[in-house]
Order: sequence, then C-alpha cells, then structure tokens
Amino acid sequence: MISRQAKYALRALIALARIKPGSAAQTSDIATAEKIPKKFLEQILLRLKNQGMVQSRRGNRGGYALLKPASQITFAQVLRTIDGPIAPLPCLSIIAYARCEDCKDEHTCEIRKVFARVIEPTREVLERTTIADAAAGRAIDLDTLPVTRQMA
Repeated sequence: MISRQAKYALRALIALARIKPGSAAQTSDIATAEKIPKKFLEQILLRLKNQGMVQSRRGNRGGYALLKPASQITFAQVLRTIDGPIAPLPCLSIIAYARCEDCKDEHTCEIRKVFARVIEPTREVLERTTIADAAAGRAIDLDTLPVTRQMA
C-alpha cells in the first residue's frame, strides 16, 4: 500500500502535467483542486523539488511547474522519492537490498518466492507508467507485460 503522501505527490504531479507549458500553478490552487491539505502539499512539493522533478517560481506568476517532462517521471520514481523502496521485503528491494535477518536461505524461502511473484509485475507497471500517461488518461496495457518468471 502506498502512503497518503505518495498518493498526493502523484496527484500533484499529474495536475502540474496538465497545466499549459511555461506556466506555473500556485500551491493553494493545486491543494484546492486535488483536495490536499496545503501545508502537507508544500512539504511534498519541496521533496519533489529536491529530487529535480519540479521547480518553484517566485513572483506574481509564480508557483510550481514540472522541471522535466512528465514523460520522464515514472510512478516508480515518485514512490521511491516519497515512500522509499518498492518492495514488501528488504530482500526484494532493488535500491535498498538487505538480507532478512531471520532467513536461512533466500533461494528456498517460500515467503520471498510468493512476494517476488507479486512485486515483479507491480514494479514493471510502476517503472513503465509515467506522469504523462496518467495525465492523458492512458493506462498501461497489462497484456503487454512479460510473464512473471519463476524464482529459482
């Protein structure tokens, strides 16, 4: 399950992807339109800014805008920025791998095998789906995903 903060981050980025190129959106406008508490949104946008996803502009026409194209920001990047690794077990994490303390052998661990079957297709969808896809209402076609491979 993703955090509320991650869901708000995705919604804010989708809203920014829908504004006119070269424009910026006020935090209060995004907060109202997306029903996100303004103070919470400010914290989220600051984290996204620190990760190079959005930029802030000062002045009369100031606000927030995407720093890079929405087609270059994936759901996986956003989730990792806000929630950390995308893995139900530390031994399945790509960016923060850690061996489970109570595991005798990862290759025979039945718990790991089951969760690996779940996380691989999930990770694939998150890596392939961009903010631009979501802003345009394009869902990823699950039939195009590779068949999940069995773990040895």
